[in-house]
Amino acid sequence: MYMEIQQLLKRGFSKSKIARKLEVSRTTVYRYLKKSPGEMNDWVIQLKSRRKKLDPHKETILSWLYDYPDVTAAQVFDWLQEKYNVTDVAESTVRAYVRELRKTYNISKEAKPREYEAIPDPPMGKQIQVDFGQTVQKTKSGREVKLRFIAFVLSHSRYKYIEWLDRPFTTKDVIRAHENVFQFIGGIPDELVYDQDALIVVSENGGDLILTKEFQTYREERKLTVWLCRKADPESKGKIENVVGYVKANFAKYRLYHGIDKWNEEGLEWLKRTGNFKIHNTTKKRPIEVFLLEKQHLRPVSAPISSLPADSLKPFDSSITRTVRKDNTIRYQSNRYSVPLGTFGTCPQVVISITDNDHLVICHPETGELIAKHRVCREQGLLIQDRQHTRDRTKGIDAYIQTVAEQFDNEGMALSFLEAVKTAFPRYIRDQLQLISKEIKIQEKSLLNEALGKCVQQKLFCATDFIDMVRYLDRQRQVDNSPTDNDETIKPLYESNESVLVTKPATRAIDEYVSVLAGNSR
Repeated sequence: MYMEIQQLLKRGFSKSKIARKLEVSRTTVYRYLKKSPGEMNDWVIQLKSRRKKLDPHKETILSWLYDYPDVTAAQVFDWLQEKYNVTDVAESTVRAYVRELRKTYNISKEAKPREYEAIPDPPMGKQIQVDFGQTVQKTKSGREVKLRFIAFVLSHSRYKYIEWLDRPFTTKDVIRAHENVFQFIGGIPDELVYDQDALIVVSENGGDLILTKEFQTYREERKLTVWLCRKADPESKGKIENVVGYVKANFAKYRLYHGIDKWNEEGLEWLKRTGNFKIHNTTKKRPIEVFLLEKQHLRPVSAPISSLPADSLKPFDSSITRTVRKDNTIRYQSNRYSVPLGTFGTCPQVVISITDNDHLVICHPETGELIAKHRVCREQGLLIQDRQHTRDRTKGIDAYIQTVAEQFDNEGMALSFLEAVKTAFPRYIRDQLQLISKEIKIQEKSLLNEALGKCVQQKLFCATDFIDMVRYLDRQRQVDNSPTDNDETIKPLYESNESVLVTKPATRAIDEYVSVLAGNSR
């Protein structure tokens, strides 16, 4: 490198260009140029004989590399700290040292690649694979636009179909795309292969698939057979993975965006001209030619589906589905927008749209009821929150205690009891009050008053003890009020047995039995 720097300098290269050409920093170039050839030679010799910080641990590190060839430098760094308390070296030093040892002693980092076997193409009409992709395109003015697309490919013929949107896909968009591809290919294949996308599947559930509500309705209507890939296993649908990459590299790359309708038209033209016409690298056949034969093996498309709402198949619906997060917010363009408390539990999915005056409107997906409305924020990473969507904190714990105490006849006793609960459970007082409030709503007031007195008398200052006391007293009441054998309110099961119930047997005085036992029989 020293000689190359000297030669490039004599040829008129600047120091910055020398650094870029040799892929080193300018500081390194300056440092080398300050040394004469003799000084450079002495410095190189010194480097070879210089002792390194990790040399005392060289044999240990080598043994680790031999025993565990796939061990990482980060693990070696951690083991040195744990076993030998090595704290005076940086992780980058360990990484460079391990790299040099591997090179010097020819210890390669073993990898365990997954083994694959070739699988024959499925029969004609058997399978279609589906996947999603996205690209970032530039407009004529230089503005960047993120586009999403859904791609389909028949596994036997490699016949393709793509559809684009300038916003995230919803389940309705996916259903509409399925209807379009079935019209495009003139039939329905035996099975459809998907990745585990949230628009289609909720859970794999050990093979008993749980699909999203809308897609499950659509699957039953069209009698589709769905096959899902395992998580983190894209190789099981390699044909569609290749199609997604092909669309990005051949169609979308460097193409200017002039609107979503124009973009979809260009996509269909590309399929006709290139995607389905060029000879496939694996099959060595044109997909369009093989498809003409495969088309005869597809199941005919029946009449348009009727079980879904009419607007489900409208192209490019302007509303977008969003998932409500557990903190009762939704995400839109890298910001969080609030919805009323409780929305997460009652409406996990909402529909959003943007109005002409730049407001974000959040509605119920089924009823269309307005849930929230916010002005769109152009910054990122912010929480846009309506004050009406926050928890009412005007009532503190003291006000909560007063509210609960008012539910009892003896308010003073209730206040002293609740204050004692607060002293015993200061961190969980709100939870304690909620438990007591819940019990108040379902029990009789007299029973609650009696349980309160018992708890104060026995110094049981806990919500669960109060609830147990209420339940105990309730059981005691039921025992005390249970009917006796002489209760006239007992009714026979059948009216014909009523005479038996009122019949009383004849009785004798006890003296007669005593006389018999004494031998004085009559």
